[in-house]
Amino acid sequence: MDLKLGGRTALVTGASQGIGESLARSFASEGVHLHLTARNAESLERIKEELRSSNDIQVHIHPLDLTEKGACERLSAAVGDIDILVNNAGVIPSGLLSEIHEKAWRDGWELKVMGYINLCRIYYERMKRNGSGVIINNIGNSGEVFDPKYIAGTTGNAGLMAFTRALGGHSLNDNIRVMGVNPGPVDTDRIYNMLKKRSADVLGDEGRYTELLKTYPLKRPAHMHEVTDLIVFLASYRAGYSSGAIYTVDGGISSRRSII
Repeated sequence: MDLKLGGRTALVTGASQGIGESLARSFASEGVHLHLTARNAESLERIKEELRSSNDIQVHIHPLDLTEKGACERLSAAVGDIDILVNNAGVIPSGLLSEIHEKAWRDGWELKVMGYINLCRIYYERMKRNGSGVIINNIGNSGEVFDPKYIAGTTGNAGLMAFTRALGGHSLNDNIRVMGVNPGPVDTDRIYNMLKKRSADVLGDEGRYTELLKTYPLKRPAHMHEVTDLIVFLASYRAGYSSGAIYTVDGGISSRRSII
């Protein structure tokens, strides 16, 4: 299937590892020029050289901390106009309400919640002036599954879901599409770190974390491509009537409702 993305330009945040890095590779394979940002300059440089050597595209990197005052404005000034924005940066700490002190809660939200909102604010107006654009917020299924042991994350992600729907509900009036993607557990270092913490709490031994995989659909987290391929498709013209929607990729976890 030809997605007709060749020659487009995308900005991907949190691009130095995990879903962000995989997404950069997926876009590159479709001929999309890239602006990649994250805190880890060394990883961004490595990814840039790998993508340039294997794809006929331009790759620019922007190492910075999006929580710093004015960082989103500096980033947008350096990047310029784009066709696609994927907000992906941010890790909100796990734990019960009693375990997450205010600073950790605020720091997590500053990067993920406010970082997404601030870049949407900037790039929505740019895309509106240019007459088109796509914004995809990589959020997370904890916005649908209200886990008290991930209370800061579930609250922040639920807020981002509402924000995405509110912005995307009327954005096609400006020829802009705004969507969210809610991955569940994905095969990244982060999910295994969370499983180890949960295993220590529940089983008394973080080394038994693989036992927790038995509760997952197919007894595994999602493969990376099962998330990134969807995002790339949604960014393409083939998803041209999609906006104001959240697409959940969690093997059915968030749909496991029961009256008992």
